[in-house]
Amino acid sequence: MTMHLKRLTNIISSISGKSSILDSHSSLRQKSILSFTTRHDFSTSSADTTRHIASADVEERGDREYLKCHKGGGMFHKSASIDPTASIDFGAVVHSGSFVGGNVHVGSGTVVGPNVTIGQSTKIGYNVALANCTIGDSCVIHHGVCIGQDGFGFFMDENGAVVKKPQALKAHIGNNVEIGANSCIDRGSWRDTAIGDHSKIDNLVQIGHNVVIGKCCMLCGQVGIAGSVTMGDYVTLGGRVGVRDHVTIVSKVRLAAASCVTKDITKPGDYGGFPAVPIREWRRQVASRSQTLK
Repeated sequence: MTMHLKRLTNIISSISGKSSILDSHSSLRQKSILSFTTRHDFSTSSADTTRHIASADVEERGDREYLKCHKGGGMFHKSASIDPTASIDFGAVVHSGSFVGGNVHVGSGTVVGPNVTIGQSTKIGYNVALANCTIGDSCVIHHGVCIGQDGFGFFMDENGAVVKKPQALKAHIGNNVEIGANSCIDRGSWRDTAIGDHSKIDNLVQIGHNVVIGKCCMLCGQVGIAGSVTMGDYVTLGGRVGVRDHVTIVSKVRLAAASCVTKDITKPGDYGGFPAVPIREWRRQVASRSQTLK
C-alpha cells in the first residue's frame, strides 16, 4: 500500500513538472512573437529601413568627429587645429581643417567654415559666418559679420538665362583690422578680396568680390563698394559713399558722405558729390545751385 502511494505521488509530480515546462514554453513563444511584431514595421520597405540605418550611422559618425572645447563649450572638428588658449563659446562651431590661433575668442552662434585661418588674439562676436577666408592677428570682428561668401556675379547666356559666374577664390583680412556689425565681405572670383592692415570698417558695409583695400583705410557706415575696386592706403570713405565697379582710388583720398565715385581718382585729396569731384568744385556746385533756387 505504501509503495502504491509513493508511485502515485511521483506520477502527479512529474505531470505537474511537464505542465510548468509547457507553460514556460508558451510564455516564451508569446514574448518572442510580441517582440518581433513590435520591433518591425511591416508597412516600411526594407530599402527604407536600410537607408534609415545608414543615415543614423552617418549621423553617429559625424557626432564623433566633433569635439567639445574645454574653454567655452563650443564644438570643433577633430581635424581642426585649436590653440589651447583659444576660447570657443557654447553654440559656436569650427569645421574641418580650420586653424584658430592663440588667445582667440569665438562668440556663440559663430560658424567657422572648413579651412579658415584665424590669427592670434582675434576677437569674433556672436553669429559671425566665416568661410573661404583668412583673418589676421589682433582683429575685431563684430556681431553678424559675414566674410567669404560668394560675390554677386552673373552673366546672360545665349538662351537669355541669368547664369552665375564661378566664385572660387578667398577673402584675406589683414592684421589689426576691425569690422563692424552686419558688414559683408565677398570672396574673389578672378583675384582674392583683400583688406589691408589696420583698416577700420563700420557697421553695415558691403565690400564686393575682388576688392583690394590698402592699409589704414576707414570706411564709415553703409558704404557700398562694388566688385574689383582697388583702393590705396589711408583712404577714408564717409557714410553712404558708393564706389562703382572696376574703379581705382589712389592713396590719401577722402570722400564726403553720400558721394558716388564713378571713375578713377588719380590724385590725393578731398572729394565729394555725385559724381565725385574735388571738394572745392563740389562746394561751388552746391553754392551755385542754392543761388539758382533763390
